[in-house]
Amino acid sequence: MTPSPSPGSVPPAAPDDPDAPAAQGDPVAVASVDTVDSLVLHATDNGVSWLTLNRPDALNAVTWDQRERLIGRLADASADPDVRAVVLTATGKGFCAGADLRGAPQAGERVAGDVARMIRGGAQRLITAVLDCEKPVIAAVNGTAAGLGAHLALASDLVLAAESARFIEVFVRRGLVPDGGGAYLLPRLIGPQRAKELLFFGDALSAAEAERLGLVNRVVPDGELAKTAREWAERLAAGPTRALALTKQLVNASLDVDRSTAFAAEATAQEINMTTADAQEGVASFVARRRPTFRGR
Repeated sequence: MTPSPSPGSVPPAAPDDPDAPAAQGDPVAVASVDTVDSLVLHATDNGVSWLTLNRPDALNAVTWDQRERLIGRLADASADPDVRAVVLTATGKGFCAGADLRGAPQAGERVAGDVARMIRGGAQRLITAVLDCEKPVIAAVNGTAAGLGAHLALASDLVLAAESARFIEVFVRRGLVPDGGGAYLLPRLIGPQRAKELLFFGDALSAAEAERLGLVNRVVPDGELAKTAREWAERLAAGPTRALALTKQLVNASLDVDRSTAFAAEATAQEINMTTADAQEGVASFVARRRPTFRGR
């Protein structure tokens, strides 16, 4: 793996605060040298790019350097024809406790516009990288997903959650407005009334309740999360990759456009997709009454 600059060190926070980086006594060891490569693990297997947050002592709160690495890895997945699906997950008891800005580059005196610029260039870029990734992204939520961590999961195309997972819109607890696309994503997933309930109260949502509301595709026992994520990802990786990318674009845009625009985009996507080898293989296999073999091309 390519060496990367080291982020600033982050002291552990109180263990009972689910929306802050917290030491939970997790047995997973963290590398003694906190390089980004040790804190964002990456592996590609059977066409699946696995991106694993690895700061279990901090409930995987995302540092500035980690965020940039995730954005880069997602861009790499889009561009690499041998990557056909992505899994986002984490080590330890937390999926992601939100953003940890203590490793960010130092700035001078804050002036009007700085906060908005920081949000646009930070949390929103990360969520956009997930939404715009040209490969299907599965979030395998292994524990607490709070604040930006919850939005990182909800921006993914499919969400698997361990039974112990929790989703928390923590911003109101600190007197803050949600960022990282929360007020955009939640109403589209569960409607404005339910979204306001979560955002106004900041109550922890169990995995089962998140599934009932439609935030999660499936809840599985903790010990089966990785196995299920692998099964789903490998099914996607064996599919028609460009057709999946175009389908993702159509669905993501559908709630923001009128019918005529959506229908025009659909027709254009069909036109583009019919030039791919996978589309031609799909038609040929139908005519021959055999199972198609897609190559992601």
